[in-house]
Amino acid sequence: MSRPKTGDKRKADFEDGSDASCSTQYDSGNPGISESDSDSDPLLKIFNDPIHGTIRVSGLCMKIIDTPQFQRLRYLKQLGGGYFVYPGATHNRFEHSIGTYHLAGKFAQILEWKQPTTFGKDEIKCIEIAGLCHDLGHGPFSHVFDNMFIPRVKPDSKWKHEDASVMMLEHLLEENGHVKSAFDELGKDWSCLELVKDLILGGKETKHVTDPRVIKMRSNKPYLYEIVANSRTGIDVDKWDYFARDCHMVGMKNNFDHDRYMEMARIIDVDGEGRRICTRDKNASNLYDMFRTRETLHRRVYQHPVTRGVELMIVDALVKLDKTALIPGKNASKISECIDDMAAYSQLNDSIPSTGGSPCDTRDEFPRL
Repeated sequence: MSRPKTGDKRKADFEDGSDASCSTQYDSGNPGISESDSDSDPLLKIFNDPIHGTIRVSGLCMKIIDTPQFQRLRYLKQLGGGYFVYPGATHNRFEHSIGTYHLAGKFAQILEWKQPTTFGKDEIKCIEIAGLCHDLGHGPFSHVFDNMFIPRVKPDSKWKHEDASVMMLEHLLEENGHVKSAFDELGKDWSCLELVKDLILGGKETKHVTDPRVIKMRSNKPYLYEIVANSRTGIDVDKWDYFARDCHMVGMKNNFDHDRYMEMARIIDVDGEGRRICTRDKNASNLYDMFRTRETLHRRVYQHPVTRGVELMIVDALVKLDKTALIPGKNASKISECIDDMAAYSQLNDSIPSTGGSPCDTRDEFPRL
């Protein structure tokens, strides 16, 4: 396709090689290989994912996956109490994190292919790592822990699982020297770790990120923060993966096509807002399907009356355990205190009500499930 002539209405939609032919020139079936990955990498692993198909992971990301802190995600159900209502929803945070890594790298590489030099050295790798590690901080039964249990026992706390994800990543690097060494090799001239943390937190003001070079990126390159955790519009790869994965596992249709969205996206300088990720006007109906899918999942799955009832019983059991159970870490901590001690927090998973080692009796709650 030739470049549109001046006055052609399509010019505002596609410019500089980002026209509709992109979908034929760029391999949208990209299996998730980072630009730094190689078939010769001894760490290369291939995951056969039911949602995205073949996902290839190697290098630093594979080293992160092979740590106990990441493997903990295998024991955290994605839907929390929803598993008690939808018995097919057996998926965990582990596979969701790998799926988010895959989509984050794929989306960034598509944007880079369309608009070369969009991303600086190692920025795509940082985006991939942020996608991989964005849920490291989830507690038992996923959102039940940070949205229901912590507010019950610590009503003044502003803590969210994103804070724990950043803290857990720091703990992971402290406990696994070989991973930290590999991280230090990434972008020696500046702090890639700071950027990864900022991407996980969506570029919000936080005590966890202090590097002025990274803070400056929030205004200079705002599009970096619209891939993994988009606090501006809510359109990001984290949601794309769990929409598709949750729908698949509960037997519900997902009408949103994230591949089509990525193929039609490009970075445009928006007046007063800087360079942002935008999409074609004809992709609006696809975006409507995304938000409609989100509403349907909340109505039929996440906020299902029985799901909510089950989760309230789980919270009651956790509150009882919190009074007596001590979790080993840097110091023996109550469950609610583990949010400040990642060594203890890394011991928490969905089995904590039955293996809490506590004399506290939770049988009043759990038989009712």
